[in-house]
Amino acid sequence: MRQPEDTMSERSDDPTWKLWFLLNANRWVVTVVLMVGVFVTLVVVAVVSPVALRELMAAGEPVQAAFQALTTALITGVTLVVTINQLVLSQELGAVDDQRERLAGSMEFRNDVEGVIDGPIAPPEPASFLQAIVDATGDHALEFREAVGGSHDQQLRERVDDFVGNLTSHADTVCSELEGAEFGTYEVLEPVLDYNYSWKIFRARRIESEHAEEFSEGAHETFDTVLESLELFGLAREHFKTLYFQWELINLSRAMMYVAVPALVVTTSMLLFFDAGIATGATLGVDHLVWVVAGGVTIAVTPFLLLIAFVLRIATIAKRTLAIGPFILRKSSRDEEGD
Repeated sequence: MRQPEDTMSERSDDPTWKLWFLLNANRWVVTVVLMVGVFVTLVVVAVVSPVALRELMAAGEPVQAAFQALTTALITGVTLVVTINQLVLSQELGAVDDQRERLAGSMEFRNDVEGVIDGPIAPPEPASFLQAIVDATGDHALEFREAVGGSHDQQLRERVDDFVGNLTSHADTVCSELEGAEFGTYEVLEPVLDYNYSWKIFRARRIESEHAEEFSEGAHETFDTVLESLELFGLAREHFKTLYFQWELINLSRAMMYVAVPALVVTTSMLLFFDAGIATGATLGVDHLVWVVAGGVTIAVTPFLLLIAFVLRIATIAKRTLAIGPFILRKSSRDEEGD
């Protein structure tokens, strides 16, 4: 049986730099990188083009047409932001009966978790809450190993030792990474995405299916507690992932509002006041007209680059967490001899 790696980056076939760009990097940094890419590309295209931009402007009005289209797109983009905000806020609006049902479900889930973590009350902070579940899962796994320690089935003891050893070491790593993490940042979500609970549930259920007859009554009880802890972790991860997506969409909406105004000012100014005659001379062998137009276009498309930066991370997380429970979608994590 091949044990998957303990981190999402190690389990992925993508290079480290790609995962950093998609997930770990600050979204403003990603936006700046995309802006630089757009600006450099426009300048290079203008340099290698057989027809100079100044000649094109003398023959027609390509710059005015481009910025007119960008202005229209910006206004449409602001409307899109309002739609995103409405989508996020619609889940927070509802009658008192709906809110009561949400509260009851939340309290019931917390009670279930408190029964597993053996604590009087579950922590209120998302990072501490997840940390408590992961820590409790490791503790219950140790109890399970102790419960089967007296079994005469050597294969069972070896498989349980391997399973519990991996689970507890991984749990310790995740708990240390969650220490002090603040919700609203990717620091909270990254460790719990690394914790491949689906694989752990699958391995636990496979051990039970092949060695259930060797389980004592105490082993059955501790096994059920381990499985329940892993299942509750999966529910908690999905819940906080949903809240994180809402948080990110709100941040995206605010950020797009911030950059849309200066972008709209630039596009409007290029339409109303720009004239090719004011951009004379050259720098580094490139006409100043090219520098100005490339800079103006880059600023104009900044809201869309910001949208791309945020959606890249949200879409990547969503793709990697599509399944809930003991379903493993990636082939790299399914090298199981019993498939």
